Amino acid sequence: MDLVGTVTAAGVTTMTLDNPANRNALSTALLEQLLGALAAAAADPECRVVVLSHTGPVFCSGVDLQETAAAGPGDRLPAEMLADVLAVLWEYPKPLVARIGGPARAGGLGLIGAADIAVCTRSATFAFTEVRLGVIPAVISATVLPRLAPRAAADLFLTGDVFAGPRAEQIGLVTAAVEEDRLDAVVAGYCASLLRGGPLALAGTKQLLRRTPEASIRADLADLANRSAAHFTSAEGREGVAASREKRDPGWVG
Repeated sequence: MDLVGTVTAAGVTTMTLDNPANRNALSTALLEQLLGALAAAAADPECRVVVLSHTGPVFCSGVDLQETAAAGPGDRLPAEMLADVLAVLWEYPKPLVARIGGPARAGGLGLIGAADIAVCTRSATFAFTEVRLGVIPAVISATVLPRLAPRAAADLFLTGDVFAGPRAEQIGLVTAAVEEDRLDAVVAGYCASLLRGGPLALAGTKQLLRRTPEASIRADLADLANRSAAHFTSAEGREGVAASREKRDPGWVG
């Protein structure tokens, strides 16, 4: 089953999360296909810019909770594989533009944070829902925290509250929040500007933007993936995931 569509035209490769029936949840199958698409685009001289888009009304609902709940001892969780994808996105040599035409939750915000430019509709909603599932936003923190204002990060990571496009722009999660009928035009405008840059110069500039005195992104994500897995496999994490799937409050909510 094709879960990630890929089309290249006029220097722009559009990768489309294409499992709307599952709200484009990040299953291991989808993440594997996304990794394959990214590798192919990186090697394709016809691709100068990558746009990450989606079908259906939801950009991405986060990691696949059904797959997570079914995982047995020793199985690799989708949240752990997401770390591999975020590392590739963060180190990607070509400009990445996220096109967000609908809600994004949890792991989906990690994809947005990893993009160089992110454009959403003003009506799109976002939430770091992890704490309400009894887990932590560990893996996505590697790409999201460098974008967010610290006070906003504390507020939204700890409360799990929903916020909309204008606040996402205000706190740095996205580059721009626009009216729905302008989304594609604004994304196209950014792509046109990026295509005017030299490919090697763009890759070099991205390296400058990613410079950090701390440990490498891969070492950081390996540690964060371990922390995430520990919470997902804990009793609290399993209760939170089960409650979400069963559309009820978890046991710790009075």
